Amino acid sequence: MPVGFGKSVRSKCRPLAEMVHLKRSIIEVKAKSECLAHALIIAIARITKDPIFIAYRRGYKILQKVRDLLQTTGIDQQHGGGIPELQRFQDHFSEYRIVVYGGLKCRDIIFDGQVTSEKRIDLLYDDINSHYHVIANLSGAMVKRYVCKGCNKGCRSGVAHKCQETSNDCMSIPPCVYSHVRIPCESCNRTFRSQTCFDKHKTKKWRERLYVSRKRTAQISAVC
Repeated sequence: MPVGFGKSVRSKCRPLAEMVHLKRSIIEVKAKSECLAHALIIAIARITKDPIFIAYRRGYKILQKVRDLLQTTGIDQQHGGGIPELQRFQDHFSEYRIVVYGGLKCRDIIFDGQVTSEKRIDLLYDDINSHYHVIANLSGAMVKRYVCKGCNKGCRSGVAHKCQETSNDCMSIPPCVYSHVRIPCESCNRTFRSQTCFDKHKTKKWRERLYVSRKRTAQISAVC
């Protein structure tokens, strides 16, 4: 007779390689060698919306790009890519923050470049197969409604989340990068560290109002 154990139990028993293949939020790196360099190039192409990104993720037209990267950085990946190689890649890609997870939980971080940047590269390391993959959607991969990119904790809502890494200007997570000019806001008489910080300030005000409105509606519905 067939026996069912429930969806959650079956998912936990699946190996990480199978979950990588099943989840749309994870880009499976098809390269059999030098997978760390492949994963970084694929992730950057996705962030920059490079038209060749689709070819890269399918394993096409990327080999020469990988060779150029390894030659420029002087990194030898014949014996794999560990923490020293990750740190050297982080030094090379200083405009990005590289974060590597060793599993599909928010606390499973094995490397964090700790770079103050709005551009973040999330990678997944499969310890059994010694292989790197790209996390395209962090909340989808971790099965969380929201994952804070400042403290790397999962929660139900980004508006209600309180984080020590919050910016003092626009209250965004992680903090915005400083520019040489402060941008004033006529509505609240405050200045912001960059145009991106100013735009986030406007967007966050709208989100906070929407969150408060929905919360009040839920409270009224509960009373009724």
